[in-house]
Amino acid sequence: MLSILGSRNLTAWLTQHHISLAISTYQAGKLLLVGTKPDGGLAIFERTFNRCMGLWGNSQTIWMSTRYQLWRLENMRTGQPPASEFDRLFVPQVGYTTGDIDIHDVAVDGDGNPIFISTLFNCIATISQRRSFTPLWRPSFISKLAAEDRCHLNGMAMQDGRPRYVTACSRSDVIDGWRDRRHDGGVVIDVQSDQIIADGLSMPHSPRLVQNRLWLLDSGNGFLGFVDVKSGTFERVAFCPGYARGLAIIGDYAVVGLSKPRDDEQSFRGLNLDRELASRDAAPRCGVQVIDLRSGNVVHWIRMEGDVIGELYDVVVLPETRRPKALGFKTDEIERNVWFDEGDGVQSWSAGG
Repeated sequence: MLSILGSRNLTAWLTQHHISLAISTYQAGKLLLVGTKPDGGLAIFERTFNRCMGLWGNSQTIWMSTRYQLWRLENMRTGQPPASEFDRLFVPQVGYTTGDIDIHDVAVDGDGNPIFISTLFNCIATISQRRSFTPLWRPSFISKLAAEDRCHLNGMAMQDGRPRYVTACSRSDVIDGWRDRRHDGGVVIDVQSDQIIADGLSMPHSPRLVQNRLWLLDSGNGFLGFVDVKSGTFERVAFCPGYARGLAIIGDYAVVGLSKPRDDEQSFRGLNLDRELASRDAAPRCGVQVIDLRSGNVVHWIRMEGDVIGELYDVVVLPETRRPKALGFKTDEIERNVWFDEGDGVQSWSAGG
């Protein structure tokens, strides 16, 4: 059983900013699309994709990594539908088979090409028309490309259409070495200079460069904050009551994904996050928090309760989107609906059913 609850004024905030959210749920394999109903209620739409993780999106396109593929979903709705209908319909159009290279963060470069972090191979990569992937960059402390997840490279921040900063859980150059450095081995690397600009973090994730400020999640300690790229210091802004992964910035607000630590996974045990939660008499939760970056206060939230979803990976903002929907592969909708260009517009055909 899954219960999804939203704070009282969450839908008003989504409406005010003309946005919806896309959330990947990792272990549960669900893409969640969060918008608003005509009556002001919270609209939740979900589709199943095997181990969906990294997301990039706007009002027209969503890129999403899954267990062994990278998918491009395109919006097929045109015009302004009635308020009672979905205003976006994201349909899987292209899937690149990469193999299970453990894709984490996904972005789109200035030329419109998808780029991503291959955590298994410790590198930034892009798609290949003939191979599984094309490596673009790896940290200088990684001696070779190998399927060994040595440093747990995971997050990527873009600047001017190019990767600028990445996060890694360590600077280890041996297989699975990052697990021995979970508490304070985390680093931020400047891709341009190949220099470490911040260290001493605990399992950092989701760096995002917005208006020359580098935001990220110090996940093992439980804080959202920003890095001073000159001094290397991490300034805490807000505590996150869960394992934080997935970060989107819109104006003065951060949208942060929270997960419950896996009980059977040693990597999540014994982190400072446990002590921070205990000091606040709190339990880890799964969901999303909207944080006012000016005050550090949580102004809106989503809670996911039950045994279906306990872990999120990414969250993105879909601009100018009220109530999104997607097609997946578990129903026959994707075979019964067809779109094509004719004349000056897009035409559609449905087999009904």
